[in-house]
Amino acid sequence: MKKALIAAGCLLALASFAPMDAAWAQRSSQVQFKPGNYGTMVSGTITGREYIDYKLSARKGQKMAAEIAVSSTNGNGTVYFNILPPGSTGEAIYIGSQDSDRSALVTLPATGTYTIRVYLMGNDKDAGKRVAFNLDLSIQ
Repeated sequence: MKKALIAAGCLLALASFAPMDAAWAQRSSQVQFKPGNYGTMVSGTITGREYIDYKLSARKGQKMAAEIAVSSTNGNGTVYFNILPPGSTGEAIYIGSQDSDRSALVTLPATGTYTIRVYLMGNDKDAGKRVAFNLDLSIQ
């Protein structure tokens, strides 16, 4: 009994160091086009410091088009996306926060799975605001 209490106390102590904030959450979703289509629109909601990865397979030399639009928010709607190439550990070939129109057209440098990472910045990120968005994606 004493060992069980000590073990439970140790687990509780360790749990107190684990991040409890949902803002550290990260989600991932595979994007598939319907047969005969070269694009699709995905919708989602993001809060605070979280980010969402959309995975999409493509070939070298194809063009990826992406555009994001806010559908609702309880903040300023500062939602952006980056495009990460296959094998990336965070390096992006497109950085949305550096582009004011929130759209990209990128010639893809390699064959593989690309990641479109959606995230918030500024007060929306820091204050844990929620932003619903539509992300239009196509590969040609």
